[in-house]
Amino acid sequence: MNEELNLSSITLSGYVEVERFRYVYFVVIFMLYILIICCNSTIICLIVIHKNLHEPMYIFIAALLINSVLYSMTIYPKLLVDFLSDKQVISHPVCHFQFFLFYSLGGSEFLLLSAMAYDRYVSICKPLQYPNIMKKTTVSIFLLLSWLVPACQMAGSTTLSANRKVCHFTLKGIFCNNSIYKLHCVTSRALSMYGVIVLLNIVFFPMLYIVFTYTKILIICYRSSRHVRRKAAQTCLPHLLVLISFSLLCSYDIIILRLESDVPKTVRLIMTLQVILYHPLFNPIIYGLKMKEISKHLRKLFC
Repeated sequence: MNEELNLSSITLSGYVEVERFRYVYFVVIFMLYILIICCNSTIICLIVIHKNLHEPMYIFIAALLINSVLYSMTIYPKLLVDFLSDKQVISHPVCHFQFFLFYSLGGSEFLLLSAMAYDRYVSICKPLQYPNIMKKTTVSIFLLLSWLVPACQMAGSTTLSANRKVCHFTLKGIFCNNSIYKLHCVTSRALSMYGVIVLLNIVFFPMLYIVFTYTKILIICYRSSRHVRRKAAQTCLPHLLVLISFSLLCSYDIIILRLESDVPKTVRLIMTLQVILYHPLFNPIIYGLKMKEISKHLRKLFC
């Protein structure tokens, strides 16, 4: 009976002095959550409303920003409740559901960035063929695959993890990420191997493709006129900045949390907050400032 109660109540131990500063944390996190929703939603609405933004590149940007909103909704509501609670706990099924959404959306981010890299490659390297290649059907297929492929693969990983016997009931973190594997009584080699395959499919191979694509773009730009180089810099630089930023944050989640090292609670909390705060705000800021057409519509809206 006690084991059944524990299984439905996993304690989150990544919080620092919640009792003392809980209301301050709540107000700050709530304001940041509203800011994330507003920033991302504003640019999404601009892309939907203005017909000159109904191009593949901007549609992919809108998809990335929708990801940022969903990514925030996966974590923030539970986080806000925890700051007002005496004890930070989460049920076993909800923990795995949060784990599934977190990594599905993370994987779709890399696949969307791969689709954007392909779009930029066709636009710069094959401009005459661009309308025939990047049709609405092609864009729809890319979007569908970007969301479905990670979701299907993470569904398998989540199911395998959820069916494992749990012996530990304290999670080192403020939400359910890959540290849930440390709750299992016995480490599963099959689950570890499946996790590596998923990591290769939704992170490593898309990254390789992006690097290959942008290398080709750089070679073409080097041989082309100044106008082509300027156009490439305007459209490719924001994507590269987002890719580098997201890759660095993911490396922390994938590598550091897997290591059996005693990272101080404060450091762990700060790094985890970087993952959930920095990236959802970074996307709309970069695309709002660096993409010329979006920036123009933002200035009209606010000025």
